[in-house]
This record gives sequence, structure tokens and C-alpha cells, in this order.
Amino acid sequence: MRDSPLSWQKILAQGFSTVDELLEFLSLPLSLGSKLAEQTFKTRVPRGFAARMQKGNARDPLLLQILATQAELQNPEGYHNDPLAEHEGNPRQGLLHKYQGRVLLTLTGVCAVNCRYCFRRHFPYRENNPGRGGWQDVLEYIKSDRSIKEVILSGGDPLLASNAVLREFFNYIHEITHLRTVRFHTRVPVVLPERIDSELLSLLKNSPCRKIMVMHINHAQELDHSVQTICESLKQSGCHLLNQSVLLKDINDDANVLAELSEKLLDFGILPYYLHLLDKVKGAAHFDLPIEKALSIYRELQEKVPGYLLPRLAREEAGKKSKTLLL
Repeated sequence: MRDSPLSWQKILAQGFSTVDELLEFLSLPLSLGSKLAEQTFKTRVPRGFAARMQKGNARDPLLLQILATQAELQNPEGYHNDPLAEHEGNPRQGLLHKYQGRVLLTLTGVCAVNCRYCFRRHFPYRENNPGRGGWQDVLEYIKSDRSIKEVILSGGDPLLASNAVLREFFNYIHEITHLRTVRFHTRVPVVLPERIDSELLSLLKNSPCRKIMVMHINHAQELDHSVQTICESLKQSGCHLLNQSVLLKDINDDANVLAELSEKLLDFGILPYYLHLLDKVKGAAHFDLPIEKALSIYRELQEKVPGYLLPRLAREEAGKKSKTLLL
């Protein structure tokens, strides 16, 4: 695979960082955005991802996922800064241990794109960053618990860590004999495919661990040829590719849209994994759907796709030992 002539860091830095810039690029009125909303949660959109949006279309399903709007300033009851009570399963800085057999590391506090529905939009990343030298305590925690078989690298987006940092982590992980699986939760292959360079692919290929790459893709329009090329490279490096989506009002709350996504995911070698109900995070209530509507959409989706293309409908609930499967 040929790497981009520009470094992925430069490509990321050249992305849109204000709502006005983004709307100007898309030939849309600036009144659609909210500068006040992006003071709380910044705008961050790679240009390659923005190029997949339809200019002049204020209802574009990719735009609606990342556009800071006045709706975020509403504060209805039942929506919280920490909807999953992650602070309760945070025994070490940078480590979450909620579920049996696996731990999650918040490897970075930044993403390549800031999705407005993100359940960690208020997460205290500064308090959960032990620094380059502080991860030893986290790794000792994992070493001491032989029931932990899997490490989930999350964030932020773990693939925004440098190759040097990821190599260091893999070296540590390989020394922990009871760890069998490394899982990445990431939007990077979709929104910043240039990041998946030959050095990273080599690192993945040479790891003896089972490698799971869980993409976050909500709409078929997100998938273009650049993403397909990267998915093929990831599979050749030994990664199993899965996808989890969030059911979002006015974006993918339609069985036909979800069926099209499942079909296209399979074309790209990605298996549908989860379809999540929205985590009730403060600032994202306008994306939410009534449970009855969600169930109706899912039942219709069941009739449209074969079982291997049907993601599991699920939600996370604070304090639960596993996701709650619906239907």
C-alpha cells in the first residue's frame, strides 16, 4: 500500500475546525450552525470526510452527524454528562473496567472527527491521561488480573496515537501472557484513511494477538473507494472488521437506509455488529428516538436483510455488567 505524500498529521491539521468554515465549504448559510455549541464541543472534520457531503444540502446525513447546532444547547431531563457512569468503573487513570474479561484504555483524548452525539463529549480526558510514563500502573493492573483476556483501545480515537506509541503498547501487551485479543474502536479508517500507513499495517500484521477493528459507521454515504482500499489492507494485516452504528434521528432512522448500510459494509468486508440506541448524553437529545420507534425500525430491518447482515440492537445502561440486547 502506498502512503499519502502528505503526512496524516498534516491532513488532519488541514481539516475544518469551525462551523463557519465547514458551512462555507458546503455552500450553506452560516445560520445553520452554532458557535456557542462549539465552545463546549469543538468542530473537527477532515476535508476528505466533508467532501463526501452533498453541497447545498442542509439535511445531508454526514453533515448532521458533525454540525454544531443550537439544538445542543437544550437541556431536557434525563440527559447527563456521564450517561454510562463510567467514573464508577475507572480504577486507574486511563483504564475503564466495567465488563468481565476485558478492559478499555482511553489511549487518546482526541478524535479525527467530533461527532455531535458522542457519549464521551464531556469525558474528563485530562484527568484520565496518565502521561507517557504513567501507563505502567495500568499495565500492572492488567497483569495482576488473569481473567482479563482482551484490551480495548479507545479514546478519543486510539489510531490517532503515533506509531511509536502504539508499538510501545503492543510490546507491553505481548508480555502479558493471558491477553489474547486487542480491539480498536475507531472512526479513523472511515474519516481519515490516510492515517492507516504502511508502518501501522506492519505493526498490526506482526502482532501475535487476535486483532479486532470495530468501525463506527452510521450511513452508507460514509463509505467510498478510499475506505474500501484501507479495509482491504487492514484485513491483509490480520484484522477482523466489525461495525457498530448509532440509531440517529433524521440520519439513519429508516430500515431502508440501514439495510443499504449493511449491504455496503459486506462489500467492504465489514460485518454489522451492533446498532446502538443513543446514549443519553447532555447536548445530544435531538438525535434520540422513542424506544417504540427504534423497535419498529429494527423489526422492519429484520425483514429486509439476512441474519448475517443484521446488527444486534442494543443499549448500554449505567451499572449493568453487559449491554442490554433488545428484541
